[in-house]
Amino acid sequence: MIGIVDYGVGNLFSLSSSLRALGLAAEITGDTQRLRQADRLILPGVGAFGDARAKLDAAGLAEVIREEAAKKPLLGICLGMQLLFDRSFEYGEHPGLGLVPGDVAPLRADLADPALKVPHMGWNSLDVLGDDPLFRYFETGEYVYYVHSFYAKNCAASTLGTSQYGNVSVTGAVRQGNAWGVQFHPEKSGDAGLRLLKAFGEL
Repeated sequence: MIGIVDYGVGNLFSLSSSLRALGLAAEITGDTQRLRQADRLILPGVGAFGDARAKLDAAGLAEVIREEAAKKPLLGICLGMQLLFDRSFEYGEHPGLGLVPGDVAPLRADLADPALKVPHMGWNSLDVLGDDPLFRYFETGEYVYYVHSFYAKNCAASTLGTSQYGNVSVTGAVRQGNAWGVQFHPEKSGDAGLRLLKAFGEL
């Protein structure tokens, strides 16, 4: 069973629907015992980093996620991926879960072209940088769907895939041990996204 971490942020319905379509058993829950019993965890999220981290802490979920990531596959999606990092500079400085080395920084500050819109929203191709089981059914250059204003940096050693947005190489996917993260939304990325979720279900 895949445990989808419910902490009050994230589009949980479309994600759970995608997993069901793949025949993967999934449960949306904020119950720590159910999450510990799951075979794999998905940490979704939309919104502000600081608020999301505060909600994880208030629900007693931050430490559970860290502990379980030492034993089983964990996939962070969008804000959920950003929470895996050491810290975020989104409206101040906030500590992350520390599962992937690196920082989360404002995309606008690094874009050379002021005409490029932030958030980076819509379809963009993902260049896969190396072999990883998460991409066993995914071809480099396939298009995935992004919606974000902040992005991960200083994380080259953990980066699995990138998408080019103007002069910025956006970190699209990362891995550190059992913790994977994708900045895009696989549940909104059509067949390519479903294939990535299928691969996660087989890890």
